[in-house]
Amino acid sequence: MKKVRREMKALTVYYSRKGENYFSGNIRNIAKGNTEIVAEYINEAVGGDIFEIETVKEYAKDYTKCTEEAMAEKKANARPELKRIPDSIDAYDVIFLGYPNWWGTAPMCVFTFLEAFDFAGKTIAPFCTNEGSGMGVSEKDIKNMCKGAKVVSGLSIRGSEAQVSKNRAVAWANEIMK
Repeated sequence: MKKVRREMKALTVYYSRKGENYFSGNIRNIAKGNTEIVAEYINEAVGGDIFEIETVKEYAKDYTKCTEEAMAEKKANARPELKRIPDSIDAYDVIFLGYPNWWGTAPMCVFTFLEAFDFAGKTIAPFCTNEGSGMGVSEKDIKNMCKGAKVVSGLSIRGSEAQVSKNRAVAWANEIMK
């Protein structure tokens, strides 16, 4: 008897910052966040659902003030309240998890999201945007938080290159879905 391989179902989850962002030494105002751009490329390639993490209390519009807020949250190991979360992640096999690298790891609101679910048996594929700091310790932090999940090697994209990262993002995501 021939085994039928079940298609894996993906959920692309991301937190992204619109407005003032850092680009190779300069602050620029952007209408769509860099991580959101990469998340859309991934979701378009692998299908499934997409979910944006949004905080109840918005971060400062000023880039420098936002970085100060992010550092204070990290130092406090804060868990900012989210506007909403999915009812369940049970139907998904692979979770593509996107975020900007804030102070060497994911923003604390991403950890709020992760703590809301049991990821045992799931594959988590982290991807982050940054201007040279790579994944930082975010992969390790995710592994520590999501016991029983398989956390694959993440994809690091320079935020200033998000618009032209489609081929890299799609190739990486398709490899994970094999």
